[in-house]
Amino acid sequence: MVSGRIIDAWVKDIRFPTSLNADGSDAMHTDPDYSCAYVMIKLENNLEGFGLTFTLGRGTEIVVSACQAILKIIMKEDIHKIFNNFGEFWRKVTSESQLRWLGPEKGVIHLATAAVINALWDLWAKSKGVPLWKLLVDLTPETLVSTIDFRYISDVITRDEAIKILKDKQSLKLARENRLLERGLPAYTTQVGWLGYSNEKVRALCRKYISLGFTHFKVKVGHDIDDDIRRLRLIRQEIGEKNILMLDANQMWEIDQAIEWMNKLKEFKPYWIEEPTSPDDILGHAKIAKALRPLGIGTATGETCANRIIFKQLLQAKAIDFCQIDAARLGGVNEILSVYLMAYTLGVPVCPHAGGIGLCEMVQHLQMWDFVSLSGTTESRIIEYVDQQHDHFVNPSIVENAHYRAPNAAGYSTQLKKQTLIDYEYPHGRKWQEMFDAGIYERF
Repeated sequence: MVSGRIIDAWVKDIRFPTSLNADGSDAMHTDPDYSCAYVMIKLENNLEGFGLTFTLGRGTEIVVSACQAILKIIMKEDIHKIFNNFGEFWRKVTSESQLRWLGPEKGVIHLATAAVINALWDLWAKSKGVPLWKLLVDLTPETLVSTIDFRYISDVITRDEAIKILKDKQSLKLARENRLLERGLPAYTTQVGWLGYSNEKVRALCRKYISLGFTHFKVKVGHDIDDDIRRLRLIRQEIGEKNILMLDANQMWEIDQAIEWMNKLKEFKPYWIEEPTSPDDILGHAKIAKALRPLGIGTATGETCANRIIFKQLLQAKAIDFCQIDAARLGGVNEILSVYLMAYTLGVPVCPHAGGIGLCEMVQHLQMWDFVSLSGTTESRIIEYVDQQHDHFVNPSIVENAHYRAPNAAGYSTQLKKQTLIDYEYPHGRKWQEMFDAGIYERF
């Protein structure tokens, strides 16, 4: 275990002008600029950890301010004490008596919590000289469970029950780890399905990703039913009937509208409909899921699910068939582990949401821990992949033949290149200044 005080920390607003090409566009988020609040934490031995939380451009400065407030809490803390009882420390951060009022445990303050906590996990893995997935796999069940705050979820899973589940899997871990290193974990692509893309671009992308080995494709829907039918017909023509098609409405519909809309799209044999309505509407999701199951259509949500308590209720109410964690929406790895354990207990597969800035880099570690230490299967479990901004990371995610390869570099794969910070820090980065001066982009 590394020992050392935290002596320095900063946070930067990093943005990419992805809206210029409609990258990431969907029915709700029509002009996203993929961005992040990017945190660095430094120890007295000069070891640095990096964490981030994903945003869509405007408002990142608000998350940065929240990060700065949380970083004041952790300054001069001894990292050894943090990791010895990470669950207790996580509660300290999320229960700071005045900052908690801004959530609690949701919204901007929780996004900021994720960035800071993710940087601490990056530090822990680097201190051990291993990638995060390997750190998690090698922790004893008792130590791993000690990182989790079970407050509000003990009616689904307790600390002792979690330890027992993980202990029962111990003898299987070596074979699973070898399989992971040999094969990786399956990925699906959303790259073909952004709402703002032309027909020609969609066709070209379908052909590209089929040639790369992808068999699962996700498409954005929900803006216009006739246009959805046209686009889905086009995509089915390109990917064929045997490949899997998933749909994502990004919160656009009322409850009955979602059921009606999906009945009109059932001819395209969707595997799931993602975020059909408000991410906070547990009973609404339950009604949708019950109506769509007889059609063979699953219901998925989680990328904007606020915390483990909302996830608990979605799972308890049988409101989702696929649980989608997001590495930057929940309060870091600690809380995400609790969702994996609840989903396992209640028999719902986890399929992480990715894309964005750094989300692919992070969720691969989490799903690899799940495969080795918990679920042991890839059946009904698949990781989203969006092929954007990976070249800005020191250790980018690697997807080959539609499978995430296990990272071998120490840490959480969250460190951005120094040139990226110079170019894309908002609003003074070199690339942003060039766009402002050329009139390509108007400063907000």
